[in-house]
Amino acid sequence: MTARNFAARAEILKLARVLGVEPENLDYLERVDEDDLRAFREQVTDTLFDANLTVLQRMALASRLLPGAVLAKIAERVFGPMLCARIAGLVDVNRGIDVAKRLSPKFLAEVAAELDPRRASAIITRIPLDTVVEVARELTRREDWITLGRFVGHLPDVTVQRSLEVVGNADLLRIAFVLDDKSRIDHVVALLPEGRLAAVLRAAVDDEDLWDPALDLITHLGDERLDTVLALVDELPAGLRERVQATIR
Repeated sequence: MTARNFAARAEILKLARVLGVEPENLDYLERVDEDDLRAFREQVTDTLFDANLTVLQRMALASRLLPGAVLAKIAERVFGPMLCARIAGLVDVNRGIDVAKRLSPKFLAEVAAELDPRRASAIITRIPLDTVVEVARELTRREDWITLGRFVGHLPDVTVQRSLEVVGNADLLRIAFVLDDKSRIDHVVALLPEGRLAAVLRAAVDDEDLWDPALDLITHLGDERLDTVLALVDELPAGLRERVQATIR
């Protein structure tokens, strides 16, 4: 599989999530350019979020009348994660942060899975660090790599760094594969403590399902991080070693 195929496959996984279908049902799109797939995914997301926009705007305005603690309770017990995700980008930023801080990490993880982070980036970046880490822990427990990958580009470095501490090495490969902004991969890897990149790549040694995510990660590394990869080549099984060498070349 080539770098272009990696990108297209990742986009298909994310598109399937938005459409609520199995990724295998969209295999016929693998020959479509990844930029076109991404544009289509964003169009579908916009269509879903803009449906009933007038009603959602009225709800966002009405929410100003309620105390934050009361609104948080209503959000969890009445609105549910999908409706909260639709409204999140319409409420006042300070109001959104105040409510988010009162929600449980479990519920925030459910909201995150339904949220378009582009619409609520101002709120996401200001949610307390410890809360984000707990949400990352919950999403990892749920194996929701797509949601984790969508949020990396909207979080400060220190938050990303702390969140990666609760993510396993194999899981980090899965998240990187579906990262929304793959130009950030080398930067994110640079935030890892010394030795973690090697451990992440070793996670693919005994699991062939992780070979493609590992190779995709390598295609986005800068020269400094590639030196770490080269130092590991001799440790890899023959099939993976040959593919890594070919990828680096």
